[in-house]
Amino acid sequence: MPSTTLGQRVEHAHLAFTLAVQRELAAGGTSSACWSPYSVASALGLAATGARGATRDELATLLVGSPDGSLTEHGAMLGEAVKLTANGQGDPPILGVSNTLWARDGIQVRPEFTAELGGWPNGAVQSAAFATDPDGARRAINADVASTTRNLIPQLIGPGMIDPDTVATLVNALYLKVSWRHTFPVGQTGPAPFHGPSGAKPVATMRLQHSLGYVAADGWQVVVLPAGADVDAVVLLPDGELAAAEATLTADTLAPLLAASVLQRLDLYLPRFRVRAKAEMEPALRALGVHTMYDPNRADFSGIADVASMYVSAVLHEAVLTIDEQGLEGAAATAIIARALSMSVDRSEPVVVRVDRPFLFLVRHRASGAVYFMARVLQP
Repeated sequence: MPSTTLGQRVEHAHLAFTLAVQRELAAGGTSSACWSPYSVASALGLAATGARGATRDELATLLVGSPDGSLTEHGAMLGEAVKLTANGQGDPPILGVSNTLWARDGIQVRPEFTAELGGWPNGAVQSAAFATDPDGARRAINADVASTTRNLIPQLIGPGMIDPDTVATLVNALYLKVSWRHTFPVGQTGPAPFHGPSGAKPVATMRLQHSLGYVAADGWQVVVLPAGADVDAVVLLPDGELAAAEATLTADTLAPLLAASVLQRLDLYLPRFRVRAKAEMEPALRALGVHTMYDPNRADFSGIADVASMYVSAVLHEAVLTIDEQGLEGAAATAIIARALSMSVDRSEPVVVRVDRPFLFLVRHRASGAVYFMARVLQP
């Protein structure tokens, strides 16, 4: 067996994290949904960096596969995914990322954590008047998120989520806009039936005839849509029902599928779609073994600041993803609220791929494997 490099292990762990959280978020779902593994992994990774004991072990196990896994390498993968370069095709890519610790006025954040945060993309510590003006602090955080996400996420934290007991809030925000390397001709877009949960309905469906990455294996058709600046979008179309196929999808089965695609002349039909979702992540995280950080008597975030009984009261997440003929635009944000007590020419016949039933959709960084967005499209 060939040896597995550190980068491959980190990418595999990130895929495992992505699919594990996806299963929990999609469990019993009857509508389309979207979330950002990149944003959630960034916020939880920063929390893990400042955590100690069982609090850190549970987060590390979820993020990198074991309590002894390298959070440093995990952070390096996320950092690599913000290094996008224009390739001269289409509009220049736009990527905005921020990682901010909002700390209550008067709290002394440990210098070690401030230094660690400074190594993350646009990492910064900001003061917030949680004790004296909690709603003002909430509005300031939301305004910062709205700025990073180009106003696609104007209110991540709702009224009442911040109160005088809040001592810190860790926030990641992400915005990505990138053009397809091969745009879909607008004149080719037209209505076509999509077979969703409520039956067949006509939806605006794009068409592209081009050589694209493709593989059909293990019950899936996989199409890789290259975008500018080292970004790939991946359509995962099951042969049968999405729910059954999704339940068996693991990092061990997905990684080979992603690696196996080869250029194939395709006649691709893909719906335009826009999906948005907002979630409180606690049920999913608890189901995946993250408990201690929610316990006021056991949580240990002493690596962030010397505040007694600092614990997590909520992990909020929101994401939106739009796909059209020109490219993709997505935004996401995650807030962890902590309280304290007190090609070559291919002339072969094209393979026709009709994405006309529920499917999964990934947006990932080509080099590092970091997954910016994952969507479950039941009805475009």
